[in-house]
Amino acid sequence: MKIKKIKAKVIFNSRGEQTIEITVNKKYTASAPSGASIGRHEVKAFPKEGIPIDFVNKELNKGLKGFKINTFDDFRDLEEVLFKFDSTERLSKIGGNTIIALEFALLKALSKNKIWKFLNPNPKKMPMPVGNCVGGGMHFRGTSTDIQEFLVIPKTKKFVDAALANQIIYKKIGKLLNASLKTDEGAWVTDIGDDKVLDIMSKVVDGTVKQLGIEINLGIDVAASRLYEDNFYKYRTKRLNRKQQISYINSLIRKYNLFYVEDALEEEDFEGFKEINCELNVGDDLICTNIERLKKSFVNAVIVKPNQIGSIVKTKELIDYCKENDIVVIMSHRSGETMDTTISHLAVGWQCPYIKCGIFGKERSVKINELRYIEREI
Repeated sequence: MKIKKIKAKVIFNSRGEQTIEITVNKKYTASAPSGASIGRHEVKAFPKEGIPIDFVNKELNKGLKGFKINTFDDFRDLEEVLFKFDSTERLSKIGGNTIIALEFALLKALSKNKIWKFLNPNPKKMPMPVGNCVGGGMHFRGTSTDIQEFLVIPKTKKFVDAALANQIIYKKIGKLLNASLKTDEGAWVTDIGDDKVLDIMSKVVDGTVKQLGIEINLGIDVAASRLYEDNFYKYRTKRLNRKQQISYINSLIRKYNLFYVEDALEEEDFEGFKEINCELNVGDDLICTNIERLKKSFVNAVIVKPNQIGSIVKTKELIDYCKENDIVVIMSHRSGETMDTTISHLAVGWQCPYIKCGIFGKERSVKINELRYIEREI
């Protein structure tokens, strides 16, 4: 495939913020999301000056015209060219979102919108959906829970059954909470307290397990860096030091049989993650889709967000490293999402065990529905 034309424009994400959409060869379009809960070690989404539309439409369009991409390995050559335009460590001249939107569009063009099949013609499994039911933190502007996300993780043979289970639980919890407000990710908002939310979710999950006859696990995303200030984790009703935070999280794991805990500690406490005793001890802000940070961590599961690292090649390298070292991969959306469905394809093509893409909202549903279509085709 030869690049003939690249055109960029500004669109709005699910939070009403501006982001970039790029079209390749007048036909294949992709966009990049934005996070609210942003790790300190992520690349810059965009330069300080704003979204570089003119740079893409003029310099990048001219510089890449005629460039040929036929295999995934050709993206390495593409990134060599891109990084000549921006050699900064955090992509502060171009922005990680710009590169990811371009690379997603190129993947669509190269595969004729069948990215999963291009990456892997014979996938054996579908990813299981990690669904955000109740939330707050950086995803809501107002009073909410201290823990940022309360999650459900079904385990079934079919993705469609797992997605249905998440929908059923989400609706039941909304009724029990009598909730009307939602976070940026479509999760219900409440201020009743973390333990009470977990009590309600445990009962709903147990009832749904009996109703559907499938395994469903509970999880949380603490997003602990947001709580961390002056060497303490500051909750609404308590202030915990490092040792107390570890003890508190482990007590929640035991009490509620939590299967999944994400970012239990602040993003520089590599050693502390050793002491979190959970089936899936997940790093997000801790890792920022950066293989060097992953190599020095002690997590056994990692959130993967391509725009955190601004490179589809580096994203793939991290996933390959995870597979070689028995680290579980969770392909993930961002809180400020678009209608782009590329992560659904990446999760299938690269055989990620899980995908975290929410439950409610058109930008979340489109990814879930895309996985349904892929499952039917497989």
